[in-house]
Amino acid sequence: MALQIRHDAATRQFWAEPLPGQRCELDYLLRPGQVVFHHTGVPRALEGRGLAAQLVAHGLAWARAQGLKVVPSCSYVDAFMRRHPEWQDLRA
Repeated sequence: MALQIRHDAATRQFWAEPLPGQRCELDYLLRPGQVVFHHTGVPRALEGRGLAAQLVAHGLAWARAQGLKVVPSCSYVDAFMRRHPEWQDLRA
């Protein structure tokens, strides 16, 4: 299931709604030169479909485009970055 991911800079969140009322999200904080990804959420009914991975990859691509280093304080983001070495250069 491919997500249409939106970025709400005001609330510091990437989000998608793959099904009505089923919101997936990746929340972040900004620091000088860094982005802290601190929460990834996918509704239980949609777990295991790769939706969190899509959100995280999107967020990491955004961080790279912005020239930001990543602090993965969310355990899912940390694990994702460990499994995908192509993102290691972003780790703060």
